Amino acid sequence: MQVGFNFKMKQLAQLILSGALIVTAQASQAQVAVDLGAVQSSAGVSDAPEKNKDSASYQAPTQGSLIATQPQSIISEQYIQHNASATANFTDIVNIAPAVSSIDPNGPGLMESQSLTLRGFEDGQFNVTFDGIPWQDSNDFTHHSTSYLMAHDLGGIVIDRGPGDASNIGMTTFGGTMAIKSKNPSTEASFTPYTSFGSFNTRLAGVEFDTGVMKDYGDASAFIDYEKLTSDGFLANNSLQRDNLFAKLVKPVSDSTVLTFVAMHNSLHQNTSANNGGVSLAYMQKYGYNAGLINDPTSQSYLGYNYDDIRSDMEYFDITTQQGDWTIDNKVYTYAYYHNGFQGNDVGGTNQVSSNPAVNGNGTAYGANNVPGSPIVQNYRSWGDTLKTSTPMGSGKIDLGIWFDHQSNYRVAYGSDLTLNGALDPNAGYGRIINDTLTTIQPYAQYEWKVTNALTITPGLKYSNFTRSFDAPIMQGWGGLPYNGSSTYAKALPSLDAHYMIQPNWSAYAQYAQGFEAPIMQAFQKPNVDTSTIKPTETDNYQLGTTWKDERLTISADAYEIVSKNWMQGVGIQNGVYVYGDAGNVNFSGAEGEITYNVGSGFSLYGNDAIIRYDIKNPASFASAKVGGNSYQNGTSLNNVPKNTMAAGVIYNRGPVYASLMAKETGARASGQDANGNPLYFGAYTITNFNTSYALNEIGGWGKKASIGFQVNNITNKKGLYASNGNDAAGNPLYFVIPTRSYMLSLSVGL
Repeated sequence: MQVGFNFKMKQLAQLILSGALIVTAQASQAQVAVDLGAVQSSAGVSDAPEKNKDSASYQAPTQGSLIATQPQSIISEQYIQHNASATANFTDIVNIAPAVSSIDPNGPGLMESQSLTLRGFEDGQFNVTFDGIPWQDSNDFTHHSTSYLMAHDLGGIVIDRGPGDASNIGMTTFGGTMAIKSKNPSTEASFTPYTSFGSFNTRLAGVEFDTGVMKDYGDASAFIDYEKLTSDGFLANNSLQRDNLFAKLVKPVSDSTVLTFVAMHNSLHQNTSANNGGVSLAYMQKYGYNAGLINDPTSQSYLGYNYDDIRSDMEYFDITTQQGDWTIDNKVYTYAYYHNGFQGNDVGGTNQVSSNPAVNGNGTAYGANNVPGSPIVQNYRSWGDTLKTSTPMGSGKIDLGIWFDHQSNYRVAYGSDLTLNGALDPNAGYGRIINDTLTTIQPYAQYEWKVTNALTITPGLKYSNFTRSFDAPIMQGWGGLPYNGSSTYAKALPSLDAHYMIQPNWSAYAQYAQGFEAPIMQAFQKPNVDTSTIKPTETDNYQLGTTWKDERLTISADAYEIVSKNWMQGVGIQNGVYVYGDAGNVNFSGAEGEITYNVGSGFSLYGNDAIIRYDIKNPASFASAKVGGNSYQNGTSLNNVPKNTMAAGVIYNRGPVYASLMAKETGARASGQDANGNPLYFGAYTITNFNTSYALNEIGGWGKKASIGFQVNNITNKKGLYASNGNDAAGNPLYFVIPTRSYMLSLSVGL
C-alpha cells in the first residue's frame, strides 16, 4: 500500500550529475573540509571562527555576524563541546539563543522537545537544515530531534531569525532557519572512546575514529562515530535506548574540486507518555510530579502498551568545485524515517480504569473492560538535490540555484484492543490509511551589488512550488471516507537586503523579504473540508540590525515586524485529530540583542534578551471556527508564544579549565486550552545550568589527550507546569512539567 517514488532513479542521477558538472568549484587547501562560505546561503554564512581564546568572539555562547544581512546567532563548535550535555539534541543546544525556547520533558536529549519555538513560531513554522539540506516531517514540517543528529557530531549551529535572502531554501522560510553543521574530520589520526553517566540512570558510551589527513589517499580525511545511549528518563517508566552511527569523508580530488560524503543511521526504542500531550492534573496528583507510564496492564497508560520503534537515516554526496569564475556546491541527498508506534487512547488522562463506554466512550468489541489503543505507522523517505552557483558580474556577484525534493509518505492509525496483544478493534476500525507525496521545487536568483566598498545591496527572487498529493483509502478526520486529490501552492518570493560596513568591526543591515509555508497535512483533516479554501501562510518580513565585534566585546541588536495572512494555529487534539484553525492575519514584532564581554583573566560575561509581541487581527473569525462541535481557542492567544526570553551567565576559560553558569528565562505565554476552549496561561520560568570541564593535551605515552566534564542541569531545581498540549478524553488539559535537577559526568580519552 505504500506509495513508491515515481521518479526514475536513473533520470534523477543524470539530472544531478549534469548539474554538478556544469562548472567546477573552489578547491580546499586541505587538510580538512573545503570552506563553503562562498556558496552557502545566508542560513550558513558566518564570520571566520575566532582562534584567540581570550577574545569575546571565541567565548561567546551566541553572537551576531558582521556579514549577515538579517538577525543571526552563531553557536560555535567549542561552545557545544563545553556546554551541551552528551545526550543533548539540537533543541537543547539552541535554547541558549535569543528568542528561542525549548525543554525536553524527559531530561536533556531524552525525548523530543514539546515546545520548541523561535520568535514564538512553533517547530514546523521555521526551517531546520543539516549542512545546508532542509529536512522535515512530511505531515507538518516538524523535526524529530531524537532520531537524527547527536551533539558529539556537530560543528556548530547558525540561527537565522527571518526568511534570509533568496538563496535560503526550505519549506517554512518566514520563521527563520536553524542551520546545523556537522563537524569536520580531524587533521590528526586518533581513536577516542568516551562515556557519560548521570541522573535517571542515564548511560552513554561511544567511540570515534579519525583517520587524519591520509597523504597516500590524496589528502582524504574521515571520521566515524558510534554512540549508544540508554536512560530511564525523568518521567516514570519513560525509558529510551538509542544507537547512532555517523560518518564523514572529505576528499580533495584536484586543486579545484572537493568531494564530501556523509552518512548517518539512528535506531531508537522508547517508552513514552507524550503521544497525547502530557498528563492531567488528576493523574499527576495520583502518580507524582514525574508521572509518566505505570505498571498496570488494565490501564491505557501501561508501559507495555506505550512504546515506539523508530529507524532513521540521512546521507548526502557533495561536490564543491570551481572553473574560471564560476563556483558550485551541489548536494544529492536522501533521508528517511520509519516509525512503528504503540499507545493507549487516553495516556495520562483522568480515567484509566478500563475502556468501559460509560467511562470514556472507547468500548471495544472484545469486552467492556478491555484496554483500547491506537497503534500507528509512519514511514517516509525524501530524495533531493541542492544546487548553488555563483560568479562575479559587473560590480558584484550573481547567485543562481535550485532545490528539488520529493518525499513519499505512508501513514496508518487504527483502533486496537491492547489487552489482546493489539488486535484490531472492529468497533474503532482504521482512523487513517494515507499515502501522500510532497514535491518541492525552489529555483532562485539574486544579485549582490557592491555599490561602494562599504555598501552592498542584494535584490533577489525565489519561486516556491509545492505539491501535496493524496491517495487515502481512509482520510483522517473524514469519518472513514477516502480522499484522492492533489493541491499545488506556488508563489514568487522577492527579497531585498542592504548591508553596510560602518567600520571593519561594525556593520549594519536592513531587509525586506516575503515568506511562505504550504498548508500542512492537518489542514486537510477536517470533516467536510473544502480543500479549495485551504490557503498557504504568507508573510512580509521587515528587519534591521547591527553588529559590533572586537577582542573584548561582541554585541548585536535588531528589530523586526512580520505581517502574516492565513495564519494556521494548532489548538490541540479534538475528536482524535490534532486540529488547526485559520487565525487570519497575525502581526508579529519585537527586538533582540546579545552581548559577550571579555572581562579578562579568563572570565567573560554573557547576556541576551528578546521581546516578542503579536496581534491577532480578526479574533472573532478565529474563535468561531468549529470542528466536530468543539470551538477553537477564543481568539485572544496563540500557542507557546512567550512575551520574552532572556539569558545571562558567566564563563571562565583559562588553560585546561572551562566553567560556565548560564540562566535562561522563558516569559509568560498561553499554551493549550481548558475543556471550554479557553486558553491556559503560564508564568515565566528560569532554568540555570552549570558546566565545568578539565582538558589534558598531554597524558604520557599511552594517550594523546583526555578530558573530564561535570554538568548540573536545572541547578536550582525549578519545578512547575510549563506547557499544555491537548486534552484527555474527558476534556481535561494535559500538562508538561519542568524536569528536576539532574547531573552528568563525562570522560573521553584520545589514543
